[in-house]
Amino acid sequence: MPPRDGTPEPDPTELEETVFMLKLASIFAAAFIAELGDKTQLATLLFASDRSVNPVHVFLSAASALVLSTGLAVVVGSQAARYLEMAPLRLIAGLGFIAIGCWALVEHFKGG
Repeated sequence: MPPRDGTPEPDPTELEETVFMLKLASIFAAAFIAELGDKTQLATLLFASDRSVNPVHVFLSAASALVLSTGLAVVVGSQAARYLEMAPLRLIAGLGFIAIGCWALVEHFKGG
């Protein structure tokens, strides 16, 4: 039964597509923001600044490496989910990022 205000009832397929697109957008945004300014991006910038290297080759190499490492992460993550469903994976990942950040700070302050 349509709502009383005269607006048509939403199509369930359209709602599923919208939810799917929102999930894709959030994954894209999280990965994009996480990659901004990281060491890999800075290394790619340095390779691209080398006049003896074709920038297209730098782009293709860096993009291929990112695709391969992301594919590996997806495969490992989907397989790990089978065995670690009860483990607090977000907590483990968060603690891992905190540990990496602390390590980077220690290295910075000891001159590494």
